[in-house]
Amino acid sequence: MADSNSWKAIFNYKNINSYNFDNGPYILHAEDIKRACQNFTETSQKEVRILCKQDSREDRPNVFVQKNLFLLPKKNGSYYIVKGEGYVDIPDIDTPITDYVSKLDFDLISSTVGDSEMQYLDFAYANSLIRTFMEDPSLVLTIRGRKFTPSFSFIVNGFNLHVESVQTEVDAGYEGRTSLVLVEAKNSKTTNTIIRQLYYPYRQWYENTGKKVFPIFFEKRIINGEQIFYIWQYEFTNHLDYNSIHLVKSGRYRIVKNEH
Repeated sequence: MADSNSWKAIFNYKNINSYNFDNGPYILHAEDIKRACQNFTETSQKEVRILCKQDSREDRPNVFVQKNLFLLPKKNGSYYIVKGEGYVDIPDIDTPITDYVSKLDFDLISSTVGDSEMQYLDFAYANSLIRTFMEDPSLVLTIRGRKFTPSFSFIVNGFNLHVESVQTEVDAGYEGRTSLVLVEAKNSKTTNTIIRQLYYPYRQWYENTGKKVFPIFFEKRIINGEQIFYIWQYEFTNHLDYNSIHLVKSGRYRIVKNEH
């Protein structure tokens, strides 16, 4: 959770408490955050990156919760403080676990070494679970890691915003003949996330490729000693609207060995 005392100091320093967020987002610069928090001693209380990391509703400081606010990057060194809903729920999946037969006829021994989000995602992809879930056998891995967005504009809660050269990161991106799948992998149960985590990469690759882009969440859980893979597919019905996100489908899978 972002430090509430630090954000109280930031709001006081910039007199943000008197700002009317119904008129539009407030633009806050990293330098102002540094100045407002310069007398704090803990790194978590003055580091801009840490203070601005509010990936779930629960990560928001008190003043954001009280005023129904969330934070979006504008460009390197500046942020929008926006009023309204900035997060999307990730509902639990309680449908029966589907047995998915691996497309491989051998065991992936290296996948058993370690316990990272990435290795489980790679394991699911290597067994063709991602392709099967997305009903697209043409998908191949083409995107990994950090990149910077092109300039783009969008609407959030009725406000027009503009973003340029914001750093994004996806755990994996798979391109097919007509579409692109962007994956955010989790290694623990997540109930909600900031839409930005899906929307900024979505717009980045929509602008760069012109293809249909599907954001998905991927998570591995242990149930009764077994690895179960959870997948949620989301979609933006209007590529210009941050809040047009909705859940398309979801499922949970047990990968079983191909005996043939």
